[in-house]
Amino acid sequence: MRVIRLRRGFRDRDYVQTPEGFFFCVIGSVHPPDRVISYLKYIPSKRGRWGKGLSRFQRIMRRYTMLDLIGTISFLKKYPEYLYDSPIMGVSISAVPSSKIKNHLKPEEKIIDLSRSGDLDALQGKALDLALKISDESGIPLKYFGVTGSILLDIHQEFSDIDLTIYGVKNSECVRETIKQIYSVGSHGISKFSGEEAKRWCLSKAEIYPLTCEEACRVLSRKWNRGIFKGTKFSIHPIKMEEEINEKYGDKVFNPRGMIKIEAEVSDDSEAYFMPAIYKVEDVKVLEGQLIKDIVEVASYEGFYGGIAYKGERIAVYGKLEKVIDKRNNEEYHRVLVGSKEALGKDYIKPL
Repeated sequence: MRVIRLRRGFRDRDYVQTPEGFFFCVIGSVHPPDRVISYLKYIPSKRGRWGKGLSRFQRIMRRYTMLDLIGTISFLKKYPEYLYDSPIMGVSISAVPSSKIKNHLKPEEKIIDLSRSGDLDALQGKALDLALKISDESGIPLKYFGVTGSILLDIHQEFSDIDLTIYGVKNSECVRETIKQIYSVGSHGISKFSGEEAKRWCLSKAEIYPLTCEEACRVLSRKWNRGIFKGTKFSIHPIKMEEEINEKYGDKVFNPRGMIKIEAEVSDDSEAYFMPAIYKVEDVKVLEGQLIKDIVEVASYEGFYGGIAYKGERIAVYGKLEKVIDKRNNEEYHRVLVGSKEALGKDYIKPL
């Protein structure tokens, strides 16, 4: 049966490939009309660990941290067409011009391709098996799942992880509850990090984030979307559909106002599982920085801090204060951004 490819926008965790062979991972689902906000993940390299045969790639962004992202932006100074001074965000970011997109790789198409292939390698088969198991248990059709990362790019190795996507707000909520239930009964070969694996994870995060090992372990206990399937680490990334996004690029303007440290109560965590993660907050107390009274949200582009605090909990936050101007309704307010170049990796969100 012929597969019909539907045209759609650029979603979080898609990939785009450039004429140089660079693979950029798309960030979020709100982009300028002529560019795609994304970070450089893989570049061609004869000695690269990823790829097949003579087509090899090096992972230029080793870890998903702001310091590593700054490193990729420094590399791209040799390719300035991929750098963009955003007048909306007030920062220089990496963003691929539409004219430089050679391939647009979509996770949901890849998972369907795997399901129709009779010749899968071990990791591809395991990724499909995991998606099918979660699909069966949750009742969410396979067409709302995807596979991203190195498997999407066909450059994966035996040591690679499995990175799944799930599309739609309600679908994501359903999958989240399904995964938690699977963890509680320990079925289908799906489990949370535990023992030495959990210890290594916590130690590694404490090394690269401003957290103690105990704080990192508390974060891990809330990470429903990280686990192990038949010996392979996996992640699941909730992503909104186009009809669920009520914002266009330029609707909001963000003006930096320096660094700030606050404590606040989470009033709404429904947007905390997407990119960017957004926590609505109230009862805000400024500990360091400007005494601003209209801080209404905390946003994070560090995926590590997504979905780690719940409604009704108090959080400690250190990040960049931004004045937000919403041009749709002329509303103005402030937010704290975690995951900025200015913070140099020292910003954080901690449940108290």
